[in-house]
Amino acid sequence: MMQMTARRSSLSPLVSRMRDRSPGLAASMLGGAVAAGLGLGSSAVLVMMLWVSSPYPDSGPGGALHVAAALWLLAHGVELDRTDTLSGAAMPVGVTPLLLLALPVWLVYRAARDATDASADPDGPPPVPARTAWTGVVLGYLGVGVAAALYCSGGELRPQWSWVTVCLPGVAATAAGAGVWVAYGRPREPVLSALAVLPGVVRRLLFGTDEPARLGAAVRAAGAATAVLLGGGALLVGVSLVWHGGPARASFLELTEGWTGRFAVLLLGIALIPNAAVWAASYALGPGFALGAGHLVHPFASDPAPLLPPFPLLAAVPDPGVGTELNWAAGVVPAVAGMTAGWFVARAAVRRPAAGEAARARWSAGRTASVVLLTAMVCAAVLALLAGLAGGPLGVAALARLGPLWWQTGGAAGAWTLVFALPVALIARLWRLRGRRSQRGGIPAQGAEAGGTATKGTTAAKDARGAKGTTAAKDARGAKDGKGPEGVAGTSGNGAVPSAAAAKALSARAGETGEAAKAPETGKAAPVADGAGAGKAGPGPAGAGASEAGSAAGGAKAEEGDLYDFLPAVDPFPAPLTEPFSGNWHDDVVRASRWAALKNATAPRGTADEAPSAPPGPQPETCPEPHPGPRPEPRSGRGPDSAD
Repeated sequence: MMQMTARRSSLSPLVSRMRDRSPGLAASMLGGAVAAGLGLGSSAVLVMMLWVSSPYPDSGPGGALHVAAALWLLAHGVELDRTDTLSGAAMPVGVTPLLLLALPVWLVYRAARDATDASADPDGPPPVPARTAWTGVVLGYLGVGVAAALYCSGGELRPQWSWVTVCLPGVAATAAGAGVWVAYGRPREPVLSALAVLPGVVRRLLFGTDEPARLGAAVRAAGAATAVLLGGGALLVGVSLVWHGGPARASFLELTEGWTGRFAVLLLGIALIPNAAVWAASYALGPGFALGAGHLVHPFASDPAPLLPPFPLLAAVPDPGVGTELNWAAGVVPAVAGMTAGWFVARAAVRRPAAGEAARARWSAGRTASVVLLTAMVCAAVLALLAGLAGGPLGVAALARLGPLWWQTGGAAGAWTLVFALPVALIARLWRLRGRRSQRGGIPAQGAEAGGTATKGTTAAKDARGAKGTTAAKDARGAKDGKGPEGVAGTSGNGAVPSAAAAKALSARAGETGEAAKAPETGKAAPVADGAGAGKAGPGPAGAGASEAGSAAGGAKAEEGDLYDFLPAVDPFPAPLTEPFSGNWHDDVVRASRWAALKNATAPRGTADEAPSAPPGPQPETCPEPHPGPRPEPRSGRGPDSAD
């Protein structure tokens, strides 16, 4: 019993590792075979449905299955030979329906991505190595593909083995590589290593030090330009079909009479819509496409087409003759595609700034131009590949060549992209830089404008207070020889200056209440709220002057407060805690307070609080007392606001 327990305990780690082990080559091969089987099964189901519903079945189920296998191979780009001809000679069939190609590519991509078995859990089992997953999926897919090619080689549609050995492995390897690359998080190293075949001079010119960023920007821009080209081509096809609605409808009805045949023709037309979009894009680019040997169709001229079989999409071909303005208008499509690519490159050339920072250029103008050149090259390669897949032969004589020439279409696409993308990229890059800088500089401009307005209002209020307050103070000093009932506070240089706290309190009290000084009958002093004027005044006309100064100060304070109604309640730039006064540092009150504090600190003991005598000079005329009576006795004692 103990031996069995020990054996189980020794085997449990091995069993756990076997259970948690990621699937390897066998599982990857099984995934590739399943992907190929799903593609074949979809084609077989469609063909069998049409064969069962057809009122004229020419062959049995074996013939339908042969057609299904041949159609699946044709979707991969494999050319077929049609043997049931009147002459007995084999006729090539090489036009690949691009819509049918999408299904095998997607199936292989999903199989390769699932074969890596990458777990989202960090503690999970490691994924299958990329080479193992890719090799297994490709081998499994090719195994089923070769079996399908051998099966349909004895039917009426026979595959050409030269195309089988090129197209079938190419599609499987490309789609499986994309699936594994995505499953591993889109690493940059495989892409950069694939570009190592380019010469060093070309790599430095096109990529430089930041190869991943430039390559990614070029691929995105080329993808956007290709999407615009294909979308514009599909739009041209739709417009031409509407324009030639009568011939298109007649050709659709001439092909077959039963609804099953018409449904098959409709499905075939839908599968060929991407091909027609590529043809129309090549037409807009300028090279056009061929309708048989020696018959070209482009915006400037359209040769008379040979005797073509009736088909709705062929009815959309422009009428024979010299091109008109309507035909030339198709050039708008590649122009818009090039400008779109330029805009995408400009977006990548300017870094997105953080909040409160200026926009910074990622690439210079020369580097941006090199990215545009790389975008044109990628766009040319994509359009050349699509043009090569969208065309092909349907015979040996008049139908020996149908569709655009791949090298002409690719070259034209690269040229259009470079011509229109380069100026748009440079101008948009400059505009984005200036636009972000002006947007960043607009906030201080508003603050400066508001500050300027507030400064003007504050200066006006200060002038009003200073003018009247100073006059009232001079009158009070002239009436009492510089001494009032409660002491005299003169301007800077004319007497003792109140402290900063006292001046702030007087200004706040006069600004908040806006009250005038007491009437002359009371005989009391009237405070004057002035940052640079007198602080106290005696009775008489000086009191009246102080009253006027207080009223002016209160009105100025109210007017100054109105100027700040649009500002936020909380000061966005608070003063430091160590600053004794939150007002203007160069204000007259603050400056006088600093000088007074300095004098008090440096004067000998017993004389620091003594107010200096009034400066010599002509004094203003003494105003008569408004009310006769005994003169009030001065206060005993010494305070911060009193003078000897």
